[in-house]
Amino acid sequence: MGLYNTGRREAQMAMRSSTIREIIGIVGKDHVLTKPEELVCYSYDASRIQSCPACVAFPASTREVSEILLLANRERFPVHPRGAGSGMVGACVPSREGLVLVMTRFGRILEIDCEEMIAVVQPGVVTGALQRAALDLGLMYPPDPASAPFSTLGGNVAMGSGGLRAVKYGVTRDYILGLEVVLPTGTVIRTGTRTIKGVVGYDLTRLMVGSEGTLGVFTEIVLRLVPAPETKRTILALFSSLDQATDSVCTILKRRVVPSALELMDRSAIDAVDEYLHMNIDRKVEALLLIDVDGLECAVTHEAQVIASAVRDAGACDLRIAASDTECEELWKARRAISPALGRIKPHKINEDITVPRTGITRLMRGVREVARRHDLIIVCFGHAGDGNIHTNIMLDRNNADELLRAERAVEEIFRIVLDLGGTLSGEHGVGIAKSPYLLWEVGEGGCAAMLSIKQALDPRDVLNPGKMFSPNRAFFSGT
Repeated sequence: MGLYNTGRREAQMAMRSSTIREIIGIVGKDHVLTKPEELVCYSYDASRIQSCPACVAFPASTREVSEILLLANRERFPVHPRGAGSGMVGACVPSREGLVLVMTRFGRILEIDCEEMIAVVQPGVVTGALQRAALDLGLMYPPDPASAPFSTLGGNVAMGSGGLRAVKYGVTRDYILGLEVVLPTGTVIRTGTRTIKGVVGYDLTRLMVGSEGTLGVFTEIVLRLVPAPETKRTILALFSSLDQATDSVCTILKRRVVPSALELMDRSAIDAVDEYLHMNIDRKVEALLLIDVDGLECAVTHEAQVIASAVRDAGACDLRIAASDTECEELWKARRAISPALGRIKPHKINEDITVPRTGITRLMRGVREVARRHDLIIVCFGHAGDGNIHTNIMLDRNNADELLRAERAVEEIFRIVLDLGGTLSGEHGVGIAKSPYLLWEVGEGGCAAMLSIKQALDPRDVLNPGKMFSPNRAFFSGT
């Protein structure tokens, strides 16, 4: 795992033993960790970036969070909010002298209002748990990140998570109506409303969504729900040409059908899954699409046939429409098996979640293939083709210095291709530490300056999740 060091300024923000005693006084001794073997469990996320904190605390109330942040401002130590630690970019990885603020004790679904179709939850609620609770009442919480079985809603909101159903239903930010937030100074505010409409003042809710724990700590979340669809169908389409598969994405949408999921796997992804699950997919197949449609039974049957016709016209060499929920799950096994299957190729990967306009997917995939050839790398591509979000996984052994260097160069070249196509360097994972050197590439000097002005206004002492988003190589704060 890589090491994270946010630099000299944070090294000065050490936590004294007296400070830790004050934290114990706020949350209780049973909810503070200081032993090295305990701290290491909160030193990393899925990015493999690692740095042990000085202390870990588990608050259980808004008041406790506020008091900890007031203390942090007084004693000048960094605070790093954390949910389940499932993020991909190091956004919750602490500095060595920091406090990790684990929000898992905020684990209650406070309310599900079936009439207004809203839910009020605490940030430690697991996303999948809310989805199941809503479904039991005939409702759906649509955001569906791959980490839904274990990631928390607070983390989803902080990172602006996406997921499989974004092509039809949108992403996490589209379902956040309001928040209770503890600002970096310890001030508690409420943003947004419990209503669909609300335009009083600045949109502080949208500002907080995707802020990666740098602008506030969420203690309550108001979410919008929708009626659960009556049924769904899954279509598997196989293509002998990757270009045909990527071009078919726009062909489908031009038929006036919006799938609830539209997933792509290239041949390298198919090979990995084939070895893992022994699916015996024909070697002539260069790519596949997995497509879901949902809604009323009568509409779904028609839409599945429209999509089947569209992919045939786009050149699909074979297709299958699942006739039951069991068959749908069987078709989705391949997509869900990609992540564990990739471990059989190489011991490590660099996983990027680049996103381009749908019309640019074909050019993106051609560019990625050329980068892989030029640097002699295996790059596995799959993801949410319906919204242009393609996960590019550069497979490597990090212990091979030459391979690591080639992989890092490949990342930069792929990022340049994405930006040239009018895309974004992250569709759902966020910036964190991993992508902070490239923030400037996408948003420019003016954009960075505007973001920093907001950060400095809300967090004048830079105590809340410092070192995230903004590259630590740049001197953003004066330290006063």
